[in-house]
Amino acid sequence: MANAGGVTVSYFEWVQNVQRLFWNEDDVNQRLDQIMTKAFHEVYDLSVKEKVNMRIAAYMLAIGRVGEAKRLRGIFP
Repeated sequence: MANAGGVTVSYFEWVQNVQRLFWNEDDVNQRLDQIMTKAFHEVYDLSVKEKVNMRIAAYMLAIGRVGEAKRLRGIFP
């Protein structure tokens, strides 16, 4: 999560370019805060629930999300 803020803002730049939008700095910071806060709480809550450290909890969430995406999409080449 330490590097996720920069990656997320890069994604915001891409979204703005593709959709021909312009967000001011406050909009970007607000969106970033919402996403990072949600991500932190998801990781923290799982780490407490499963009694693992934050790093392992982040891996667990990521692997679970990939697994769920593959399940929903089914078998594909």
